[in-house]
Amino acid sequence: MKAGFLVALALVLVATAAPAQAPPSRTKVVVLGTGTPNADPDRSGPAVAVVVDGKAYLVDAGPGVVRRAAAAEQAGISALAASRLERVFITHLHSDHTVGLPDLVFTPWVLDRTRPLQIVGPPGIKEMVAHIQAAWSEDVHNRIDGLEPANETGYKTVVTVAAPGVVYRDELVTVKAFAVPHGDWRFAFGYRFETPDRVVVISGDTRASDAVADACNGCDVMVHEVYNGERFGKRPSAWQRYHARAHTAARELAVIATKGRPALLVLYHQLLWGSTDDDLLRELRAGGYAGRVVSARDLGVY
Repeated sequence: MKAGFLVALALVLVATAAPAQAPPSRTKVVVLGTGTPNADPDRSGPAVAVVVDGKAYLVDAGPGVVRRAAAAEQAGISALAASRLERVFITHLHSDHTVGLPDLVFTPWVLDRTRPLQIVGPPGIKEMVAHIQAAWSEDVHNRIDGLEPANETGYKTVVTVAAPGVVYRDELVTVKAFAVPHGDWRFAFGYRFETPDRVVVISGDTRASDAVADACNGCDVMVHEVYNGERFGKRPSAWQRYHARAHTAARELAVIATKGRPALLVLYHQLLWGSTDDDLLRELRAGGYAGRVVSARDLGVY
């Protein structure tokens, strides 16, 4: 009788125990900047970090990228310490996505990065980086040959010109580029990150395109640009023509995200034109999207 009672008690305890906690994700998506060319003091230029096991992979280098990374480090993401910023994937060569590139080349070097910065980007990226190095050559000379302590490697760059397909692989990630349509740009890419536990797709700048939905195909996180379609009609006609060919309205994104089936849709590079994040979300829902979605602010972690 006693043995039977103990067995029954053990079964009750097992049945009522707290469910096992899922292990923490090895992959985090940190939206460093959600901005556009508009000089919004609350939104730094577009930049996203995919952090895997303490290693950071940046997408784009908008204005303020290194300082936003420093803020994320202070919030507990040590992989985004300046000296550890060693990889960046550029979606296209628009200034708002690249004016932080000199910052990313030189500031982490001054702050003790010793490895060259690895840069992957579309055709034209090699020329851009060569001009950056030339423009700051006197700074490099002064720091290396003057009184200031400086290493001789951390300012250097290793540049890879991307084409659709696998553009980078290491022990933690495989990164695939895919072409997206963005205005008059001949070459613009989104990137798909395949990590040990998540798939993350980042659109870059693009008009509505099945290329992003196909790259996601049930991914864990889709980070996608967006504009407020309701405010679009109030824009000057020349800007309407441009935005229609270059960017994605919230209702159009509803269709793309429904096809792509991400576990989480993250809006960034939001063209709000005086509206709010909630307005974007309402427009997305009105377009028929029923999945999980958040409109990101700078330093959001997903």
